Amino acid sequence: MRSFLLDLAAVVMEQSDALNKMDAECGDGDFGVAMQIGFRNVQRAILESKNNDIGSLLKTTGQQILSSVGGASGPLFGMLFIEAGKAVAGKQEIGVADLAGMFEDSLEKIRLRGEAKVGDKTLVDALEPAVSALGHAADNGAYLAQASKMGAEAAKIGAESTKNLIAKHGKARYLGEQTLGHEDPGAHVVRLVFETLSKHCSADVVT
Repeated sequence: MRSFLLDLAAVVMEQSDALNKMDAECGDGDFGVAMQIGFRNVQRAILESKNNDIGSLLKTTGQQILSSVGGASGPLFGMLFIEAGKAVAGKQEIGVADLAGMFEDSLEKIRLRGEAKVGDKTLVDALEPAVSALGHAADNGAYLAQASKMGAEAAKIGAESTKNLIAKHGKARYLGEQTLGHEDPGAHVVRLVFETLSKHCSADVVT
């Protein structure tokens, strides 16, 4: 999990310019900068942490994002990791059921806070199908590598689907049809989360 979070921070920071470009087409154009700042703080905090509690590492990640990323993005992405961390507090190993439960809790809280649903061109368009795929994998006894791959594929499809949607939340909603043809940057970051996670799930247990 520590390796995954450090890799994710690096991936998000590397894509800062691409995220800014996506945001410029659907908003202010500063989303990549905000994510870069947030995940740089995540990287530093995880490197400094001596804690092997997976829940604690996830909550630390969320708290760093929450405290350093402004606008709606900070609370939403902070909540993604904080709620996931709460679900596996005290654990040093997690399996497929844990993974599904983590992100199901995150999705529920994000939907309650942002009142977004699939089709609104938000991070929920990538997160909800990924959570559904993980739940299906858990119900059918899939191995962790297989389950995480299913989640990543669902998140990718969900993120790409936002190109065909008109934004209904945030500042992007004022652009209306101008947002058509452009991927939502928040959904893209969720895609990065699950794709990076999948790369690290090559065994039955993530530690």
